[in-house]
Order: sequence, then C-alpha cells, then structure tokens
Amino acid sequence: MTECSTLQNEPSLHRLHQLILKAAGEGIYGLDCQGKATFVNEAAVRILGWKEQEVIGVSLHDLHHHTHLDGTHYPTEECPIYAALKDGEVHQVDDEVFWHSDGYAVPVEYTSTPIWENGKLSGAVVIFKDISERVRMEEEREKAFKEIKQLKEQLEQERDYLRDEINVTANFGEIIGESQALKRTLSQIEAVARTPTSVLILGESGVGKEMIARAIHLNSDRAQQPLVKVNCASIPKELFESEFFGHVRGAFTGAHRHRVGKMQLANNGTLFLDEVGEIPLDLQGKLLRALQESEFEKVGDERTQKVNVRIIAATNRDLEEEVKQGRFREDLYYRLSVFPVEVPPLKNRSDDIHPIAQHFIDCYCRQLGRKSFALTRAQVAKLKAHSWPGNIRELKNVVERAVILSAGTNRLNLETALPSPDHSAPLNTDSVVGQADILTDIELRQLEKQNLLNAMHHTNWKISGADGAAELLGLKPSTLAYRLSQFGIKRP
Repeated sequence: MTECSTLQNEPSLHRLHQLILKAAGEGIYGLDCQGKATFVNEAAVRILGWKEQEVIGVSLHDLHHHTHLDGTHYPTEECPIYAALKDGEVHQVDDEVFWHSDGYAVPVEYTSTPIWENGKLSGAVVIFKDISERVRMEEEREKAFKEIKQLKEQLEQERDYLRDEINVTANFGEIIGESQALKRTLSQIEAVARTPTSVLILGESGVGKEMIARAIHLNSDRAQQPLVKVNCASIPKELFESEFFGHVRGAFTGAHRHRVGKMQLANNGTLFLDEVGEIPLDLQGKLLRALQESEFEKVGDERTQKVNVRIIAATNRDLEEEVKQGRFREDLYYRLSVFPVEVPPLKNRSDDIHPIAQHFIDCYCRQLGRKSFALTRAQVAKLKAHSWPGNIRELKNVVERAVILSAGTNRLNLETALPSPDHSAPLNTDSVVGQADILTDIELRQLEKQNLLNAMHHTNWKISGADGAAELLGLKPSTLAYRLSQFGIKRP
C-alpha cells in the first residue's frame, strides 16, 4: 500500500521540481554527457532570449558561449562548462559572457556542476546570473576612480609647485642688494613684468636666474596662477614630450597612468624653462610649435588642447653662438628672446655681498634655532676679496657651512668655511682702498698695524684658540705674536 502511494506521487513530485526550477531567478540549463541541453528554465530564456525549442538538443557552448567578449574563438575544450563533464568537478566563473539571441554579449557569472548517476557522469547543471548591472556600476566606478586619480595627480603636482614656491619665498626668496648693476636688472623686471612678452634671462650659473623669473611672475597679471618650472637639462630625451605635454595611459611602455604635462599645469600662468639651451635640437621644433600655436597634444592622444601660457626662459649659454653653430634653432631663439634680461654676476655686485651674506646667516641660524651672527668688517672684506665663480649659490653654501661650523660659539667661523684662495683670480681691493689709490710702504704698514689692533680689540686681546685674533686673521698664534711684537703692540 505504501509503495503504491509513493509511485502515485512520483509524477506530481517531478512536476513540483520542474515548477521550482522554472520559478528560480537564475538561469538554469541541464546538459547531457555531450554538452547538449536537456532542460532550460524560464529565467534562462528571459536572460538570453533563446527559446526552449531552440536550445533543447543543441550544444550549449556552440549556441551562446562560442567566442570571448573581444570576439576571439573560445575552444570547446577550454570551456569550464564542458570541463565539469570531463573531470567531474564543480567549476565557477565570474568574468565571462554568454551571447544573447540578438547577438550582444551578456556578462554572467555561472557554476557548472556535474551530475552523477550510479557512479557515472550523466551530465551537468549550469546555473548562471546576469551581472550586467554590476559590471556597469563597476565600470562607472572605475571611470570615476580614474578621473579622481587624475585630478589627484594634478593637485599633487600643483601642491608640490606651491610647496616649492613657499620654500623659496621663506628661504632666500627676496632679491637683495642696492648695487647699480642689480638696479638696472630690477628696472628691466619692472618694465616687462606686466606685459605678456616672452623673457630670456641670461647670466652665469648661480646668479639667481630663477629668482628673477619668479619676480617677473609675481609682478605680472598672472601672479595668482602657477609658476611652473621645467629644468630642461634634467629631462631625458625620450621623456621630453611626456614631461612637457603629458601622456595618456598606455601611450608607451611604462605609461601605467595618465600624466599631466607642464604646459597644461601652467595654463593661465607662467612656464619657466630653465637651462633652455640644453633642449636637444630635434625636439626644439615640437616646443616651438606648441609655443607659437598655444596648443599641444598629449603623447598617445589625438585631441588638441589649447593653453594660455607666458614663457620665461633662462640659460647660461650664449644662444646666439649656439645658433651660429647649428645647435639651437634660430626661430626658437627669436621666439624666446623678445625681451632679454641680463643678471650680473656676484663679482660685479661687491656692494651686495654683505647684505646677501647677512640675510643667509639670519635664515640658517633661524632654521637651526640659534642666535644669529653679525659679520665683522674683516669678514666682509674677506667675502669681497673672493672671486665667487659660483656666484650667489656659492655664497649661500659658504654661509651655510660657516653657520654649521660655528655651533657653540659666539662668532661666525667663516675662515674655515671659505674655499682656499684662488691665486689665479685678481684680488678685489676696491673695498679696502680706492681703485686709483696706491699706498706707500709706510702707509701699508700703518694699515696692517691698524688691522692687527682692530682684530685684538674685537677679540678682547685673545690671541689663540676659538674666537681668537689668530683665527680671525687666518694666522698661526706664533705668527701673530711675532707681528704684534714687531709693531710694538701691547695689551693696555
């Protein structure tokens, strides 16, 4: 009686299972051992558009899994659905597509599970889900992330430039001096600053050409916009275009992300081309075109971008000679040198050495949390006597070295910090005597005696040791004692 009831209920149970499968939200396919469809539920028809009569008895892979998303062939032997029929294991995939009956791809995630019957593989069941909405949201999120990343990169570059500006302004950012040579340069800055004219700053290495460029920018109508510096000598030739114009992701090997170029970063501001004479000849034409047309294309991008940039260039080379030698384009030279500004070397600004050195001393002492030192007349004379081939940069280094060496003392240890005397350079005696004055031997000895007296009074008659007169004069204590005795100088 019980067996009969069970047999009578089998058809209704089978129908119930069918109803459950058809009511499921995921698409379901049943496959035989050859991978042909034996069952399809309503969700599968709704998702992929293939009707039941079009699917039953047909190879499922050939029907809607025959190619990858990019259109390349998808071999049957590589299909995870069929793999379940071979190895009897469950295969899960979350990054493939099934092809709709209308010919478009549907992103899906699916599981292919083998069906065992009496210890033998008799088929498989494939359960899949349409993840189009999820993929769309991920793509939008990825796009938004890229845009945020690109904006972040641009903001970081602008932040770095702003930090640079703050550092330079805080650390020796002012142009210091009252010499006639400097005043001529400052009058040129005042004349050209508020114009859109291109400026070419000329001068020896270390004279402060970047400070002049900054002064022109800060006195221009673009002062609230960025001043973007490009050191042309430090850019590898193969990265020149990317540095100036930027690139898109994948433009070349190693371009893993979008890059904003210096031209775009300086839009509505000022682009400072430092060491412009170092740009390779074959790349000067690309820069010239961008400057003339006020437009450029990123590397790997066909879109043209317009920019409004004021150009200031600087070099320690003789560009006219470079043009004659064929190492610099004549048209680029004339494009850059509309208004040349000559920056005088420090040796021609002897009157400015004292205030510049004192400014550096104050800044470095403030950085190190120390009490500042005042330069003595003897130290100023030594500074003026030096030829300063490295100009202000060299003076800055000497002062920094002197401040460091003066830790724990009440006097600047300038003598140790100064480089060895350059005997090949002429002695600058303008600060001691008039240029047309010639001293007699008696006058010279009187001057030497007075100098010794000044040193002794300054050190409170201390001859040797730290802060002693011998150190101040650059003499050995025994030599100083001998000269004092020669002049009859005694402590009061």
